[in-house]
Amino acid sequence: MVKLKEIDWKKYSPLLLMLVFPVLGWMYAMTNNIENQEVYSLLTSVDEAIPFIKYFALPYSIWIFYIYVCLFYFFKKDINVYYRSLMTYVVCALLCYLIYSVFQTTVARPPVVGDDPFSFLMRYIYNRDQPFNCFPSIHCFSSYMVMRAIWTSSFRNKWNVSLITGMSSLIILSTLFVKQHVIVDALAGILLVEVVTAVIIVFERKLRVSRERQKSTFGA
Repeated sequence: MVKLKEIDWKKYSPLLLMLVFPVLGWMYAMTNNIENQEVYSLLTSVDEAIPFIKYFALPYSIWIFYIYVCLFYFFKKDINVYYRSLMTYVVCALLCYLIYSVFQTTVARPPVVGDDPFSFLMRYIYNRDQPFNCFPSIHCFSSYMVMRAIWTSSFRNKWNVSLITGMSSLIILSTLFVKQHVIVDALAGILLVEVVTAVIIVFERKLRVSRERQKSTFGA
């Protein structure tokens, strides 16, 4: 059995970067209001046809813990995937907050009836989070982000790809079935990840080329 004093804690220091999440949560709360703002609805006929299913409150509510687990898994498997995923999350979140500050959208919430655990959880979700900050969806962009990361990782296999793809897809669908988001919110979140990822890849390539040139210069 490994003793605590035998663990090399320094190698886990990059995990401290995840302390950015409470800061981002505070920023989210600051933008989650409609004071002095016009509010828009992006509801479509397709969204109206999607039924409200309270059982999806469970995957919706475990979202952030799921993201933490995925990031820790990436850290253990390939720290570069961890760094890129964390950077992608932070940049996407900040861009979302910028959009929320100038373009607030809302989704009409249905009444929740019943005294079962799922109804209780659904009411807790509604009471905890105001019906704003919808476009793009943070739940959707982050769930797609970890899904995309595993697809392109060097450590992917049929098990981790199936598990992360399945769970991420379930969370994205849950945002629609619990009426926290509409389809456009989800699509915008996915597009946001693609754009930010492309920019980060270009930046990484330029940084790599710059370092190689510096090495060749000093080695000459």
